Amino acid sequence: MAAVAVKQPDPTPGPEPERGLVVAVLGQAVDADGELGEFEELARTAGVEPVARVVQHRPEPDPRSYVGKGKLDELKHEYGGAKAEVLLVDDELSPSQQRLLENTLQARVVDRTQLILDIFAQHATSREGKLQVELAQLEYNLPRMRGMWKHLERLGGGVGTRGPGESQLESDRRQARRRVTLLKERLEELSKQRDTRRKERRRTQMPTVALAGYTNVGKSTLLNALTDADVSVRNRLFETLDPTTRGFEHEGRRYLVTDTVGFVRRLPHQLVEGFAATLEETLVADLVLHVVDASAPQERVIEMIAAVDAVLHEIGADELPIELVLNKVDAAGEETRRALGNRYPEAVQVSALTGEGMDALRARIADRFSGLFEPVRLLLPYRDGGKLNELYALGAPIEEREDTNEGVLVVARLPRREISRFARYLVSA
Repeated sequence: MAAVAVKQPDPTPGPEPERGLVVAVLGQAVDADGELGEFEELARTAGVEPVARVVQHRPEPDPRSYVGKGKLDELKHEYGGAKAEVLLVDDELSPSQQRLLENTLQARVVDRTQLILDIFAQHATSREGKLQVELAQLEYNLPRMRGMWKHLERLGGGVGTRGPGESQLESDRRQARRRVTLLKERLEELSKQRDTRRKERRRTQMPTVALAGYTNVGKSTLLNALTDADVSVRNRLFETLDPTTRGFEHEGRRYLVTDTVGFVRRLPHQLVEGFAATLEETLVADLVLHVVDASAPQERVIEMIAAVDAVLHEIGADELPIELVLNKVDAAGEETRRALGNRYPEAVQVSALTGEGMDALRARIADRFSGLFEPVRLLLPYRDGGKLNELYALGAPIEEREDTNEGVLVVARLPRREISRFARYLVSA
């Protein structure tokens, strides 16, 4: 099969992107355009412009060379003809497959996992995010260091090595493993700090909501619309890597909303494990808003929902209450909106960009938590002023407050589990 040219995008300011040749092994019935569209968008996000693609239809990749022998010869010819600078493989290669392709083409070979890791490295901003990226990259590269560091297989000696007989490659591997151990220790410390912050949230009984969804479906824009935040909303895949938490109030009750990393199909295993910082925020939420791009083709919507559901299941978050939110309805036609409404009748249709449906979404969130609170009337004597402070610390909505001769009369909605703390102050209407 001949290489298929990929349409060039309009030129944009900035550094000239590298030229990449995309290669993939797909099943017989798989549509190449539908399957590779996302991967080519990932490549552009990483600064590589796909200039052509080579596709082989076969049940499984070749265990030695990824593509078959004949296709390998064609790939070598097409790589030179396209004047490509890097070979992009829409799959996770084994170290031996990657070495063979590099040696045969005399080219830099980047597989799907490495490409996504590179994007994460570009976008990580917090200390924890950078540590997570470095850890994932090290764990990915360790088994591949023989191919990457072949030129370093020379004798080494001195401080920090086991002796004059140790190769540079062995020394590099040992240092990489030490670094992996150190990174895991630092991330464990940061995880403990997150636990402390979460315990404080639980103490105040503040409901927490996590935004989950495919990358680039508008989760950050939705966070901004819900909470009046100013999170970056640039149109890039994986724009949000670090968990960002903001709050909003509805009918006197405060809610916390956390934006999490976007998902893609076949999210690399290293990232599911490595990016615990953002995925944990999904696990500890009281409610998950599964955000979907309603303007995408319906087949694509179904694929995106399935991809996110698979990751939520993998991390154990599918047992949490989940609300489906169809975002970007302003970019969807009326017919599309009706079709989505018929397929997902319980979903909330919103436009984070225009504000349409946002009040309905806030009401849906509040309704989800309404059963957790109970209206009470409390008479708090002035001598027990600390109890009033406790009441405010819980974040409970105070509907009425009146100073009387006996104390402060309060009408509030209390979390049911906290009513026993104030039982002695309960009064009838």
